[in-house]
Amino acid sequence: MIRAILVGLALFSLAACETAKGAGKDIEKAGDAIQNAATDVQQNI
Repeated sequence: MIRAILVGLALFSLAACETAKGAGKDIEKAGDAIQNAATDVQQNI
């Protein structure tokens, strides 16, 4: 029983890491888009 709980917790931890990693990539892409937009605005001024 304890082994099953530990395995479940390990799998949950791995899944959480993958979710955070994916969110980090999405946030990074959004930041890049904002930075590119700001650069375009500066060049057009």
